[in-house]
Amino acid sequence: MKKFSQTITAAFFSAVLLFAFHDSASAHVTVKPVQSITGSSETYTITVPTEKNIPTTKVALRIPKNVQFYSYQPVPGWTTEVIKNAHGQAQTVSWTAKESGIAPGAFQQFQFRALNPKQTGALAWNAYQTYKDGSIVEWTGKENGETPHAITNVVKSADTTRSVPHGDRGNQILSLTAIVLSAIAIALSVITLVALRKKKDKVSSDAK
Repeated sequence: MKKFSQTITAAFFSAVLLFAFHDSASAHVTVKPVQSITGSSETYTITVPTEKNIPTTKVALRIPKNVQFYSYQPVPGWTTEVIKNAHGQAQTVSWTAKESGIAPGAFQQFQFRALNPKQTGALAWNAYQTYKDGSIVEWTGKENGETPHAITNVVKSADTTRSVPHGDRGNQILSLTAIVLSAIAIALSVITLVALRKKKDKVSSDAK
Protein backbone atom coordinates (compact mmCIF):
# COMPACT_ATOMS: atom_id res chain seq x y z
CA MET A 1 0.00 0.00 0.00
CA LYS A 2 2.93 2.29 0.63
CA LYS A 3 4.05 1.85 -2.96
CA PHE A 4 0.52 2.58 -4.16
CA SER A 5 0.31 5.75 -2.07
CA GLN A 6 3.59 6.95 -3.55
CA THR A 7 2.27 6.27 -7.06
CA ILE A 8 -0.96 8.19 -6.41
CA THR A 9 0.98 11.12 -4.92
CA ALA A 10 3.33 11.26 -7.89
CA ALA A 11 0.43 11.15 -10.35
CA PHE A 12 -1.43 13.88 -8.47
CA PHE A 13 1.53 16.25 -8.42
CA SER A 14 2.22 15.55 -12.09
CA ALA A 15 -1.33 16.59 -12.94
CA VAL A 16 -1.05 19.71 -10.79
CA LEU A 17 2.21 20.73 -12.45
CA LEU A 18 0.74 20.19 -15.90
CA PHE A 19 -2.26 22.41 -15.20
CA ALA A 20 -0.05 25.00 -13.52
CA PHE A 21 2.15 25.06 -16.62
CA HIS A 22 -0.88 25.50 -18.84
CA ASP A 23 -2.25 28.34 -16.68
CA SER A 24 1.06 30.19 -16.68
CA ALA A 25 1.40 29.72 -20.43
CA SER A 26 -2.08 31.01 -21.22
CA ALA A 27 -2.26 33.89 -18.71
CA HIS A 28 -1.29 36.50 -21.28
CA VAL A 29 -2.66 39.92 -22.06
CA THR A 30 -5.18 39.24 -24.84
CA VAL A 31 -7.37 41.22 -27.20
CA LYS A 32 -10.63 39.73 -28.47
CA PRO A 33 -12.21 38.92 -30.83
CA VAL A 34 -9.57 36.88 -32.62
CA GLN A 35 -11.40 37.41 -35.92
CA SER A 36 -13.35 40.37 -37.28
CA ILE A 37 -14.77 41.75 -40.54
CA THR A 38 -13.12 44.24 -42.89
CA GLY A 39 -14.42 47.80 -42.69
CA SER A 40 -16.72 47.08 -39.74
CA SER A 41 -17.01 48.74 -36.34
CA GLU A 42 -15.87 46.30 -33.69
CA THR A 43 -15.99 46.22 -29.90
CA TYR A 44 -12.62 44.98 -28.71
CA THR A 45 -11.92 43.62 -25.24
CA ILE A 46 -8.46 43.61 -23.72
CA THR A 47 -8.03 41.20 -20.81
CA VAL A 48 -5.19 41.88 -18.38
CA PRO A 49 -4.27 39.18 -15.82
CA THR A 50 -1.78 39.81 -13.02
CA GLU A 51 0.88 37.10 -13.15
CA LYS A 52 3.22 38.49 -10.49
CA ASN A 53 2.73 38.68 -6.73
CA ILE A 54 2.20 42.43 -6.93
CA PRO A 55 -0.71 44.39 -8.47
CA THR A 56 -0.91 45.62 -12.04
CA THR A 57 -1.29 49.40 -11.98
CA LYS A 58 -1.33 50.31 -15.66
CA VAL A 59 -1.72 48.85 -19.13
CA ALA A 60 -1.05 50.61 -22.41
CA LEU A 61 -2.21 49.32 -25.79
CA ARG A 62 -0.76 50.36 -29.14
CA ILE A 63 -3.42 50.80 -31.80
CA PRO A 64 -2.41 49.38 -35.20
CA LYS A 65 -1.90 52.11 -37.81
CA ASN A 66 -4.72 50.89 -40.04
CA VAL A 67 -7.26 50.75 -37.20
CA GLN A 68 -9.35 53.83 -36.32
CA PHE A 69 -9.98 53.96 -32.58
CA TYR A 70 -12.90 56.21 -31.65
CA SER A 71 -14.30 55.43 -28.18
CA TYR A 72 -13.74 53.52 -24.95
CA GLN A 73 -15.89 52.28 -22.09
CA PRO A 74 -15.13 53.99 -18.76
CA VAL A 75 -14.06 51.60 -16.00
CA PRO A 76 -14.65 52.55 -12.34
CA GLY A 77 -11.37 53.00 -10.49
CA TRP A 78 -9.37 53.55 -13.67
CA THR A 79 -8.27 56.62 -15.64
CA THR A 80 -8.22 56.27 -19.42
CA GLU A 81 -5.84 58.30 -21.60
CA VAL A 82 -5.82 58.38 -25.40
CA ILE A 83 -2.61 59.60 -27.03
CA LYS A 84 -3.03 60.87 -30.59
CA ASN A 85 -0.62 61.80 -33.35
CA ALA A 86 -0.47 65.13 -35.19
CA HIS A 87 -3.30 64.02 -37.46
CA GLY A 88 -5.62 63.30 -34.55
CA GLN A 89 -5.43 59.54 -34.92
CA ALA A 90 -5.20 57.49 -31.71
CA GLN A 91 -1.85 55.76 -31.32
CA THR A 92 -1.96 54.50 -27.74
CA VAL A 93 -4.70 53.94 -25.19
CA SER A 94 -3.74 53.48 -21.55
CA TRP A 95 -5.66 52.57 -18.41
CA THR A 96 -4.16 53.60 -15.06
CA ALA A 97 -5.47 52.45 -11.68
CA LYS A 98 -6.58 55.16 -9.28
CA GLU A 99 -6.04 52.93 -6.27
CA SER A 100 -4.71 49.39 -5.80
CA GLY A 101 -5.01 48.09 -9.36
CA ILE A 102 -5.38 44.45 -10.42
CA ALA A 103 -4.54 42.14 -7.52
CA PRO A 104 -2.34 39.04 -7.91
CA GLY A 105 -4.36 36.17 -9.35
CA ALA A 106 -7.06 38.52 -10.66
CA PHE A 107 -7.75 40.05 -14.07
CA GLN A 108 -9.41 43.16 -15.46
CA GLN A 109 -11.10 43.76 -18.79
CA PHE A 110 -11.26 47.00 -20.78
CA GLN A 111 -13.38 47.63 -23.86
CA PHE A 112 -13.11 50.04 -26.77
CA ARG A 113 -14.67 50.60 -30.18
CA ALA A 114 -12.68 50.82 -33.39
CA LEU A 115 -13.13 50.75 -37.15
CA ASN A 116 -11.39 47.86 -38.89
CA PRO A 117 -9.29 48.39 -42.02
CA LYS A 118 -10.86 47.66 -45.41
CA GLN A 119 -8.08 45.25 -46.25
CA THR A 120 -7.77 41.72 -44.90
CA GLY A 121 -4.82 40.85 -42.71
CA ALA A 122 -3.60 40.31 -39.18
CA LEU A 123 -3.75 43.06 -36.57
CA ALA A 124 -0.97 42.90 -33.98
CA TRP A 125 -1.90 44.40 -30.60
CA ASN A 126 1.23 45.40 -28.67
CA ALA A 127 0.53 45.88 -24.97
CA TYR A 128 2.65 47.15 -22.08
CA GLN A 129 1.75 46.00 -18.56
CA THR A 130 3.08 48.03 -15.62
CA TYR A 131 3.31 46.59 -12.11
CA LYS A 132 3.31 48.37 -8.76
CA ASP A 133 7.10 48.14 -8.47
CA GLY A 134 7.50 49.99 -11.78
CA SER A 135 8.48 46.93 -13.82
CA ILE A 136 6.97 46.65 -17.29
CA VAL A 137 6.12 43.50 -19.21
CA GLU A 138 6.05 44.14 -22.95
CA TRP A 139 3.54 41.93 -24.73
CA THR A 140 5.10 42.58 -28.13
CA GLY A 141 6.74 39.26 -29.00
CA LYS A 142 5.95 36.70 -31.64
CA GLU A 143 3.36 33.97 -31.16
CA ASN A 144 5.79 31.37 -29.82
CA GLY A 145 7.59 33.77 -27.49
CA GLU A 146 7.20 34.17 -23.74
CA THR A 147 5.37 37.49 -24.11
CA PRO A 148 3.42 37.30 -27.40
CA HIS A 149 1.22 40.09 -28.66
CA ALA A 150 -2.44 39.39 -29.37
CA ILE A 151 -3.58 38.90 -32.96
CA THR A 152 -6.91 39.64 -34.64
CA ASN A 153 -7.47 38.27 -38.14
CA VAL A 154 -9.47 40.67 -40.31
CA VAL A 155 -11.40 38.81 -43.03
CA LYS A 156 -14.01 39.61 -45.66
CA SER A 157 -17.67 39.24 -44.67
CA ALA A 158 -18.13 36.51 -47.28
CA ASP A 159 -15.33 34.49 -45.71
CA THR A 160 -17.05 31.84 -43.59
CA THR A 161 -13.85 30.17 -42.41
CA ARG A 162 -13.28 30.72 -38.71
CA SER A 163 -9.53 30.68 -38.58
CA VAL A 164 -7.85 30.79 -35.20
CA PRO A 165 -4.67 32.85 -34.63
CA HIS A 166 -1.60 30.73 -33.92
CA GLY A 167 -1.30 32.07 -30.38
CA ASP A 168 -4.80 30.86 -29.49
CA ARG A 169 -4.15 27.57 -31.25
CA GLY A 170 -1.04 27.13 -29.13
CA ASN A 171 -3.03 27.67 -25.94
CA GLN A 172 -5.60 25.11 -27.10
CA ILE A 173 -2.83 22.58 -27.73
CA LEU A 174 -1.35 23.22 -24.28
CA SER A 175 -4.75 22.76 -22.68
CA LEU A 176 -5.42 19.52 -24.56
CA THR A 177 -1.94 18.21 -23.74
CA ALA A 178 -2.41 18.92 -20.03
CA ILE A 179 -5.78 17.14 -20.00
CA VAL A 180 -4.48 14.10 -21.89
CA LEU A 181 -1.37 13.70 -19.75
CA SER A 182 -3.39 14.12 -16.57
CA ALA A 183 -5.82 11.45 -17.76
CA ILE A 184 -2.90 9.13 -18.48
CA ALA A 185 -1.49 9.72 -14.99
CA ILE A 186 -4.85 8.90 -13.40
CA ALA A 187 -5.26 5.80 -15.58
CA LEU A 188 -1.81 4.54 -14.58
CA SER A 189 -2.71 5.06 -10.93
CA VAL A 190 -5.89 3.00 -11.33
CA ILE A 191 -4.00 0.23 -13.12
CA THR A 192 -1.41 0.19 -10.34
CA LEU A 193 -4.14 -0.01 -7.70
CA VAL A 194 -5.80 -2.98 -9.44
CA ALA A 195 -2.47 -4.77 -9.84
CA LEU A 196 -1.55 -4.25 -6.19
CA ARG A 197 -4.94 -5.48 -5.01
CA LYS A 198 -4.66 -8.62 -7.15
CA LYS A 199 -1.18 -9.23 -5.78
CA LYS A 200 -2.42 -8.74 -2.22
CA ASP A 201 -5.34 -11.12 -2.78
CA LYS A 202 -3.00 -13.72 -4.24
CA VAL A 203 -0.64 -13.47 -1.26
CA SER A 204 -3.58 -13.83 1.14
CA SER A 205 -4.85 -16.86 -0.80
CA ASP A 206 -1.44 -18.54 -0.79
CA ALA A 207 -1.11 -17.92 2.93
CA LYS A 208 -4.34 -19.82 3.55
